[in-house]
Amino acid sequence: MKKTVVTLSALLLSVAAFADIHIENPRSRITAPTVKRGGAFMNIKNDGKTDDVLIAASTPRSSKTELHNTTIDENGVMKMREMKDGISVPAGQTVELKPDSLHVMFMDLHEPFVEGQTYPLTLKFKNAGEKTVTVTVKDMSNETPQKGNMHAHMHGEHKAPPPPQMVMPNHHAGHQH
Repeated sequence: MKKTVVTLSALLLSVAAFADIHIENPRSRITAPTVKRGGAFMNIKNDGKTDDVLIAASTPRSSKTELHNTTIDENGVMKMREMKDGISVPAGQTVELKPDSLHVMFMDLHEPFVEGQTYPLTLKFKNAGEKTVTVTVKDMSNETPQKGNMHAHMHGEHKAPPPPQMVMPNHHAGHQH
């Protein structure tokens, strides 16, 4: 009996947390035909009283999906890294996933994103569980990053050249050539 009450309580808390997470304006950039990477952007609103964490995302459009953050350091060098612990969504706040910032990253697109298409994206939250949204592919040139267009370049939208500096992982660090 105690186990049933505890399980039922956990289920009710999970349902309440699910209802507290709202996804607004899910969108992706158009990608070039040969590009295998893309991104998804949106606002994640937590109307609840409990913090949550976006811990994973998936779509049938890509074999591999990660949560990323892009930052620009004081020298203007752009760095993108996987958020292995997820993206925090504090209670009572909205977290914006946008170009050159937090975003969902598709590492192996099966086909390019074409303007006007829609596709399902399942977001997995630590407390709220899974929530599937419909993402719309758009011309996002009005959301062009401040420092050039590196994010668009990395995601296949080739409307401007990348900025001069980009730090990529160096697999030969410490080796003499």
